[in-house]
Amino acid sequence: MSDPALLQFEWNLPHGVRAAFTTRLGGVSRAPWDSLNLGIHVGDEPAAVAANRGRLRHLLRLQTDPAWLNQVHGTNVADLDASPPASTPVTADAAVTRDSGRACVIMVADCLPVLFASRDGRRIGAAHAGWRGLAAGVLEDTVAALGVPAGELTAWLGPAISQRHFEVGAEVRDAFTHHDAGATAHFTPNSRGRFQADLVALARRRLAALGVSDTHGGTWCTFAERERFFSHRRDGRGGRMAALIWRE
Repeated sequence: MSDPALLQFEWNLPHGVRAAFTTRLGGVSRAPWDSLNLGIHVGDEPAAVAANRGRLRHLLRLQTDPAWLNQVHGTNVADLDASPPASTPVTADAAVTRDSGRACVIMVADCLPVLFASRDGRRIGAAHAGWRGLAAGVLEDTVAALGVPAGELTAWLGPAISQRHFEVGAEVRDAFTHHDAGATAHFTPNSRGRFQADLVALARRRLAALGVSDTHGGTWCTFAERERFFSHRRDGRGGRMAALIWRE
């Protein structure tokens, strides 16, 4: 799948499990959503988003449309096995499945996408870990919904805003440190009386506490790489990328 629309990365997945992350390249949307915008909620032309989503499905050779979610920075986990595909997106910030051909998908533009797979390839999931959802326990709830011992999971952390560019207030730090004093180490004070937050490190800390030690990725900055990635913090208005995982 060597295509500029897809990020190239290494993750040793179980047989029959596939994962992908889209860039901003190779779509039909016009500025400021140029060009492979996959979000219908950001002001882009619906026809352009539909065309972009159709191209993604074709590119990945998916049997059905990905299970797009209405993401609200919460912790609800959609069990895709519990009901047939809905005509309107389910409100959730994570999804899990054991079915083949149904892709779990998370949209991001600075928030951290986390993909999961069991070592036997029977269970997969995806979580939207912005700071609110991460602090509230979206990763914990996703691992619980997978129903697999944490030590039998592998996880991949996709592109997100890096600590250098993620300035937050004390209320964000407090949301993490209130229940975990050790999280303080991932907030660096800056000259403006605020903090630079390391979203990826905070997620790794949460995963490690759960017992998920087989983690990969987490090396890309959406804010810094303007040519490849959308960034809400950098641009304000713009598109959304997608992290997907599915069983063939």
